[in-house]
Amino acid sequence: MEDSKINQNEFLVNEFISTLSSLRKSNHLPLLHASISCKWTIRSDRAQNARSEGLNLVRNRKGRLPHVVVVTGEPTPNRIASIALGTGEIDCVYHFALYELEKALQNLGYGDSLDLFHTMVDGKRLKDISDLPLDLAI
Repeated sequence: MEDSKINQNEFLVNEFISTLSSLRKSNHLPLLHASISCKWTIRSDRAQNARSEGLNLVRNRKGRLPHVVVVTGEPTPNRIASIALGTGEIDCVYHFALYELEKALQNLGYGDSLDLFHTMVDGKRLKDISDLPLDLAI
């Protein structure tokens, strides 16, 4: 942001004040806004890979923490839960057919899987792919 914009309503910055702030255009560095790991299906080794990538980004970041998300088409809630309900490395899992998956679980009568599905959705750990662009705008 230009110093004139920051100082628009009140004098806040100049060449001697707030010299290292990344908000200032003079200090602007490229940033990683989001890391999106795409997994068609989820096996335990791929789930671990996505978590490791997320942890490395957190450890090595400079400044703000990027969004760390997984996009998948995995059809089994148990495998989705292995990432979505982890220890916090992954912000959210986005499914490309979330509503179709819910309907399939209902039609097949998989009560336990449906309960797990709703736990993830209600806890905002699993969302539809259509939510991703809006969530990344934050």
